[in-house]
Amino acid sequence: MTISARERLILAAERLMAEKGPSVSLRDIAIAAEQRNNSAVQYHFDTRDGLIRAVVDYRIEMLEPRRRALLAEYFGSTVSSAESGNPVHGLLEVLTLPMFELGPRFGATHYARFHEQVRANRAVRDATNLSDERRSSILTIMRGLDKALAPLPPQLRERRLRSLPTVLFSLLADHERAVEDGRIAADDPNAVAELLDMANGLLRAPVSAGQRVRSDLSV
Repeated sequence: MTISARERLILAAERLMAEKGPSVSLRDIAIAAEQRNNSAVQYHFDTRDGLIRAVVDYRIEMLEPRRRALLAEYFGSTVSSAESGNPVHGLLEVLTLPMFELGPRFGATHYARFHEQVRANRAVRDATNLSDERRSSILTIMRGLDKALAPLPPQLRERRLRSLPTVLFSLLADHERAVEDGRIAADDPNAVAELLDMANGLLRAPVSAGQRVRSDLSV
């Protein structure tokens, strides 16, 4: 199947930024995408940030339909995780499973590492705006997690949910590296289960009495 020059640039940017960081030369991206015009990125995306945003949009268009389908299944199930006492695990599965499937279903081998590199970029924050209807599944999941974690103190709940994407993408990036090195299969169900258990533990970890941390770290 023939892919467009624009898509070639997106895929090249995803891979090179994952491997070399977001400051990789736009010329190198154009060369990797087999574009003779070194200004191809500027032509299609205007700026580096525009290219980064395009990569995120490209993958979200793949993730969103699958998440919506899983949400419908989750809420329609007669024996859902919500009814079994742990809605957190069920919602995390809806959030995370589509990202594991990017490799086996779409041949995406660098997206988590790309996101790990560029997550602080303003273009990523803009592209993942939860008020965007194209990301409605994420908003539903995060609201569900917030509700499920209601027993936690509000500030602690907010911190844990805010840290969730960072932790998930780091774990997924490690999974990509392990797949690339041949240490694990891309669709290994045990890897999915382990990551979900770790993310579940992050959000539902016991709260220390008084949430006090020793201030004197020199001891």
